[in-house]
Amino acid sequence: MTTIYLIRHAEAEGNLYRIAQGQDDSILTDRGWRQVEALSRRFAQIPVDAVYASDLYRTCATASAICGPKGLPLHRRRDLREICVGVWERQTWGHIAREDPEQMENFGRHLERWQVEGAERPQAVLERMMAAVRQIAAENEGRTVAVVSHGCAIRILLAALQGLTIETLAQTPVGGNTAVSLLEAEGETMRVVFRDDDSHLRAPGHAAGERPRKRANGLEPGAWFQPLRLPEQADFLTTCVRETWDSAGEDRPWDPETLRTEAAERPALVGYVGEEPVGVVQLRPEKEAAQGNGWLTLSCVRPPYQGRGYGIQLLGQAVMYYRPLGRDRLRVALPDGAASRPFFTAHGFSPAGRTASGREILEKDISYHWEFLGE
Repeated sequence: MTTIYLIRHAEAEGNLYRIAQGQDDSILTDRGWRQVEALSRRFAQIPVDAVYASDLYRTCATASAICGPKGLPLHRRRDLREICVGVWERQTWGHIAREDPEQMENFGRHLERWQVEGAERPQAVLERMMAAVRQIAAENEGRTVAVVSHGCAIRILLAALQGLTIETLAQTPVGGNTAVSLLEAEGETMRVVFRDDDSHLRAPGHAAGERPRKRANGLEPGAWFQPLRLPEQADFLTTCVRETWDSAGEDRPWDPETLRTEAAERPALVGYVGEEPVGVVQLRPEKEAAQGNGWLTLSCVRPPYQGRGYGIQLLGQAVMYYRPLGRDRLRVALPDGAASRPFFTAHGFSPAGRTASGREILEKDISYHWEFLGE
């Protein structure tokens, strides 16, 4: 009999920034790396003979929780990847819901009806996942293995093993990041012992106060973005910034004309909920480009929409903008006592010096690191 621990990857950027990942690559969040540490503690006393993962970064990084401490090589398999979502990949869930609400509904509740250009059929995902896990089981008879894959792919496989069809998939639970399921395989028989257990995220030793993040669906919350339009959105820009600073109790120098001038010169994106503009993020790509830095010069969310995840999505848009340009770090400069500092430090920014004018520079690493696998 082969014992198989089937594990969903840790929280990745797409999960946090509300971007459809599919087979697109993304790195783990800071919370995701804390989940990796918790997963490593869970498996510290569990004998594992081999570790497999999809060949995407977020699964390989998660698998390092097991193969690293145990000194095992990582076997990467393309057939363990997430479902390909075609033209949806790299789009925000908010954009998808706005442009294609019927297929968004199908993806969440009626996967058998889901049809998107360039996407993979759910039945094809089931066939490749089932074949991959059966092959892994056959090659490791009598051993214990860990297999790291993705949320939708795992859910489809588990449903089939429990006698459910694609049509009844919506009746099954959705496993959270690093959720562990246990399978036992013997010959042609494979059974689910338990599924979707993330108790290690509540165990002593995990980051204080952290709990598994649950969302009702892929649109909670979900914004869509488009470039700031000037001059017609000039009043929105100044109002958004002024309201944000006022709500935070910050008495900063205020020059609306300078703000509008800079907005005309720098890339800026507005986030929308429905058709309502709720926030804006502004970038400065020419600054320190040779040093691999990408600067975030403005990030504001109107007070009625604060605390609902939209600021995180604005941050995600900055990351998605700079990474294709080859930038390794995202930077922001804040005045001392800025109310936004805890937000940035909570999302992976750390002190990196001061500007010539005395503002504190906070910096976040946004690069891929494969060295944890010896590369």
